[in-house]
Amino acid sequence: MGFTIGIREMRSGARRRVRTTECTAVAEYTGLWGWDVVPGTRAVAGRCSCGDAACTAPGAHPLPFAEPVPAGAGLDDAAKAWSEYPGAALMLPVGRSFDVIEVAEAAGRRALVRLERMGLPLGPVCATPTGRARFFVAPGAAAELPRLLYRMGWDDADLDLHGLGPGRHITAPPSDLGGLGPVRWLRPPTLDTAGAPPQARLLLGTLAYICHRTRF
Repeated sequence: MGFTIGIREMRSGARRRVRTTECTAVAEYTGLWGWDVVPGTRAVAGRCSCGDAACTAPGAHPLPFAEPVPAGAGLDDAAKAWSEYPGAALMLPVGRSFDVIEVAEAAGRRALVRLERMGLPLGPVCATPTGRARFFVAPGAAAELPRLLYRMGWDDADLDLHGLGPGRHITAPPSDLGGLGPVRWLRPPTLDTAGAPPQARLLLGTLAYICHRTRF
């Protein structure tokens, strides 16, 4: 009996640590980096916590009717919000503080090394368990992407490169994405980069070139 109780206590403690980690991460995103955070769904055994059996994005979308934790909120606000949605994933709305350029993770890692060597400004970069790398860039990049690719001569290339803009949400570290594993930082945010991510045009040429090269 005592052993069983001990296991339960360990599991309860693990859940508390997870909740504490999530609340701390939310407070960091809102308080330090100036981002809104939205409670998101989780996926277990392929089923989404939203309750819709026909959900097309299990564990990868905001919870219906969940209010965002606004930029500037502290730990108490984060803890209160996550107590109403226990186990929620951390999701960031795209198009407000940043847009995203998404590429295959292998291409993203190679591009990141080259960009750092070139001394170009970089914002946060995260990787998903689905094998994608997401570069945070200044808002407006998604709408501007076709024009930029055209001007750089990459508009006719079949590139695995996509822009995510207003209306989209991305799962943020350390949350799980679709039951496949956690999202992780390849280049974490800093006080300098979170609020002022680089213009897409500064990174796009290198990203497009690497995406083109990694196709072969």
